Amino acid sequence: MSEFRYQAVEENGARVAGVIEADDRQSALRLLGQRGLFPSNLEIKSANGAVASAAPKTKTDQPADFSFANRIKRKDITALTREISALLGAAIPIPQALDSLGEEEENPALKTVVQKIADSVRKGTAFSAALEEHPKLFGKLYSSMVRVGEEGGVLPKVMADLADLLEHEDEVRGEVVSAVAYPVFVLVFGICTVTVLLTVVLPRLFTMLQDMLPVLPLPTLILLKVSHGLHHYWPWLLIALAAAIFGGRGYLRTPRGAENWDKIKLCIPLIGPVVRAAALGRFARTLGTLVKSGVSLLPALKIVENTIGNRILAQQVASVAEETRGGDSLATPLRKLGIFPRTMIQMIDVGEQTGKLDVMLLKVAEIEERQMRARTKILISLLAPALILVVGALVGFMVIAILLPIFKMSRAIH
Repeated sequence: MSEFRYQAVEENGARVAGVIEADDRQSALRLLGQRGLFPSNLEIKSANGAVASAAPKTKTDQPADFSFANRIKRKDITALTREISALLGAAIPIPQALDSLGEEEENPALKTVVQKIADSVRKGTAFSAALEEHPKLFGKLYSSMVRVGEEGGVLPKVMADLADLLEHEDEVRGEVVSAVAYPVFVLVFGICTVTVLLTVVLPRLFTMLQDMLPVLPLPTLILLKVSHGLHHYWPWLLIALAAAIFGGRGYLRTPRGAENWDKIKLCIPLIGPVVRAAALGRFARTLGTLVKSGVSLLPALKIVENTIGNRILAQQVASVAEETRGGDSLATPLRKLGIFPRTMIQMIDVGEQTGKLDVMLLKVAEIEERQMRARTKILISLLAPALILVVGALVGFMVIAILLPIFKMSRAIH
């Protein structure tokens, strides 16, 4: 039998420390789990009373392979969250749960991250603090909810709520991507077809037509100029296009550029209502999930402000948080802003009065997301024919520009 010195968290969130006797580390972890303790640190006492680390060595020092094939995707984080939720729900301590997930993870990059988090937790770092060391993978919403679960002693429940939230967002995002896939394919295929015709096929044909006809029709001349420019200056055009793309991306990464782009998205016809509905749905669902997990309203609004996805609407949420700080209810400042429809404000007001704000916020989220899906379907149903019409018009113009000189030559022959 060996003595292990431990630091752990009870089910009610209280931190405890002590010594336990067990045959080995796994037995000690199992005994602590049976007592309802979640160890954050477990060390074996040596014969002279000193403490030696009993933590297994993890390969956290090996470089992660962050190639495209092994990059960490959002769905990987969602799956990891669900697995952590299941393991914690089975009363498995956090370090042991993370060790198991790290060993089974197939993505080398995510495996390294999980091992680093497990190592930090084993050394006494709180789980939420260990997640904050990887802000690109686990955002403020994620770490804040985990911290609430730790402080309230309901971490398994909070992780389950967080997994539900991430899975729902992935589902909505997948539906939007699937709807946009066909119009994007039509656009890309049309651009490629027109480019090949203008740079490869038409220059040879126009050379022959110029030799046969002294004066070409206007549509043919226009197409000839465009084809000549693409054929001879395509390297410079590619450089200019790349510079415009990189310059635009650089501008959008600046605070002012990102804010202007968010403002433009809200003002675009047909697209603006979809963006607004998606942002408001995310606001209501995230806030409802936080309130359901035990986060008080003001901190929850501060978290939602950074996760709503639109800086213009985030500024309005910040003003809501300031008014809520003064003692106002949530419905009152939202009614002043005029963002939500009147029925949504009434539902939120009823939720506050009945103590079921989280339930009403999640219902509001369902309504907004349903409207977002419906508007997206309408937009896509209009976008696909519009793109086909544009591509057809370009190809039709090219056909007319080619046939006009041929008809002119045939009349000259007759």
